[in-house]
Amino acid sequence: MLQISREGRMNSHKNARLTALGRGELVRRIADLGQPARQVAASFGVCVKTVRKWVARFEAEGEEGLRDRSSRPHQLYRPTPGDVMDRIAALRHERRTGQRIAAELGVSPATVSRVLRRLGLSRMRDLELAEPVRRYERARPGELIHIDIKKLGRFERVGHRITGDRRGQSNSRGVGWEYVHVCVDDHSRIAFTSIYPDEKAVSAIAFLKAAIAFYANLGVTVERVMTDNGSCYKSFAFRDACKALGLRHIRTKPYTPKTNGKAERFIKTALNEWAYARTYQTSDQRAAHLPEWTHSYNWHRPHGGIGSEKPISRLGLTGDNLLRLNS
Repeated sequence: MLQISREGRMNSHKNARLTALGRGELVRRIADLGQPARQVAASFGVCVKTVRKWVARFEAEGEEGLRDRSSRPHQLYRPTPGDVMDRIAALRHERRTGQRIAAELGVSPATVSRVLRRLGLSRMRDLELAEPVRRYERARPGELIHIDIKKLGRFERVGHRITGDRRGQSNSRGVGWEYVHVCVDDHSRIAFTSIYPDEKAVSAIAFLKAAIAFYANLGVTVERVMTDNGSCYKSFAFRDACKALGLRHIRTKPYTPKTNGKAERFIKTALNEWAYARTYQTSDQRAAHLPEWTHSYNWHRPHGGIGSEKPISRLGLTGDNLLRLNS
């Protein structure tokens, strides 16, 4: 009995009449059940010629003949010579445009474009060396904290992310937004979170003061704060608040969110493990769960960036302090 395994299949078009398994069934009806080719063709919605093609392939090649094949020709009529491809690559590394390369080598621009695409050199930026990943970590807790904001939509019923049903979703629009302000200590990765109704300077300053108090309760003195270039962080009010708290304010280079990567990564983790991890009936229910999740993140969740240790372990707290703070 003919059986086609599922291994090694290509991604078939969603409207394809026959997949590898379907072709196997088609051949089985002809070879094992003896059904007429016309009847089998009608059952599968294909022509008789297609049925006979797959039967012939199976007779010639066995199960392998029923698998998908690349549409690339077995032999090109006039393939681009290797030395021409080498010249195209060399000229590209000299920052020549495709049109100029084509003119210098006497080949068509389409050929140059095809070769550059095959070599991964279609864009000038592909010639740039990849910037090495620069990882850093401050030497002690409080030396630097990262602050950022994540905007989340409010809702009054379970949304389509959970149910998969978008019907009637417009009825809940206009409920508004809420803003999750997050703070992460660079050395220990201990996080502090709070939700505010906006991302204005007043809210940013209130969160900053709450974060400083939170870390002070853990025995950590904050020295520097890093933010992006959001308007609330560029305001004179935020600058004055940092000065009053004795903090040095550092802003990231524009359009380089990786500079504030610890806060960015924390936001991604929070979305995956808190915001979208369970079904919340309302956004208020989601907000109520945030402090509990943040506590678990700080005290019980191993952190990959610090050798799978828990963030709180990096403070070196004594047993009495641990009981007091975790109670």
